[in-house]
Amino acid sequence: MALEKPALPFSSARRFAADFGVHYAATALVAFLFACTGPVAIILSVGARSGLSESDIASWIFASFVLNSAVSLVFSALYRQPLIFLWSIPGAVLLGPALTHLSFRQAVGAYLATGVLMLLLGLSGWVRRAMTAVPMPIVMAMVAGVFLRFGVDLVLAFRDQLWIAAPMTLVFFALTAAPRLARAIPPLIAALVVGAIVIWALGAFKPPAGALFAFAAPNFYVPQFSWQAMVELVIPLAITVLVVQNGQGIAVLSASGHEPPINAITAGCGVGAIVTGLFGAVPTCLTGPVNAILASGGERERQYSAALFFCLFSVSFGLLAPFFTRVLLATPGAFIATLAGLAMLRILQSAFTASFSGRYSYGALVCFLVTVADVPIFNIGAPFWGLVLGLAASWLMERE
Repeated sequence: MALEKPALPFSSARRFAADFGVHYAATALVAFLFACTGPVAIILSVGARSGLSESDIASWIFASFVLNSAVSLVFSALYRQPLIFLWSIPGAVLLGPALTHLSFRQAVGAYLATGVLMLLLGLSGWVRRAMTAVPMPIVMAMVAGVFLRFGVDLVLAFRDQLWIAAPMTLVFFALTAAPRLARAIPPLIAALVVGAIVIWALGAFKPPAGALFAFAAPNFYVPQFSWQAMVELVIPLAITVLVVQNGQGIAVLSASGHEPPINAITAGCGVGAIVTGLFGAVPTCLTGPVNAILASGGERERQYSAALFFCLFSVSFGLLAPFFTRVLLATPGAFIATLAGLAMLRILQSAFTASFSGRYSYGALVCFLVTVADVPIFNIGAPFWGLVLGLAASWLMERE
């Protein structure tokens, strides 16, 4: 097997307590708020359009958060770096059109087949060799194209709800400009608190009618294997996980100074996809935005503690998925957009610098433009085609 060796000695509870701090709790909370808002809204939208029942959707959310958190907890502790696994957002988008002519059980069968394929690729070591052959500037251009929307959403939040975005941003930059004060009060958590106070003071929290509190009740699905589902879903799902999603996560962690265990991550996605698929969730992936937030500050050797703390939030959300979903969607959209945008500023800066400051800049530009255009081809998302066309452009125009 080609799995990378974990960091030794293994992390203990005492070491975690020593490495943990207020800053890492803040980044974990911001990452959690991102993970359980926009991405969850995609699940709700796809499920509703596809005719899935509330029970199906609740089971999907439960598996995505609770079961993937178990994988995340093990990997983050073993390799002592942020390694959060959630679900493939492009995979969820792919599911919508497929369910117009496939049954949900057939889709579950495709999830399991995708998981087996990723597990074999991870154990064989082929994934690491393939990914190291792709120039990092082009990969980082894809990351910049995907994450650009968070920066744009931050600006649009000023247009849509100035009274939330402005005070949060002012507090964030005021603390960032004062390093001594920022060490005592992390800018992100200060922005979070200020936004919550403004929302409370102006009565902008609008919970839906009816009972808020409810536990998730996961369903177990017996998969149905069909050639139609295999041909239509398995390869696109594997591509979106391994190249688009995992490519983002590995790139942002590498840019932060970590050395992600590519083969082990691929195998972990395979195991996660098999387990979560039995409860109706799309295949597991290494998430890009969440890991980017967790690796956005603090000491690199201690960032894994933020990932472990994130898992506690994630498990709680999965167990109480109906409750947390209603509460978070009741907050104004500018609150989450501003918080995520502020957390992504440094990541965007690093991505642009890595993409356009050296070799392969022409291919990186093509990759960035295709990714930003966000036009899927053959039901495969634009980030994948950005990589393909960026590599082709560099091969043609930058042979030296």
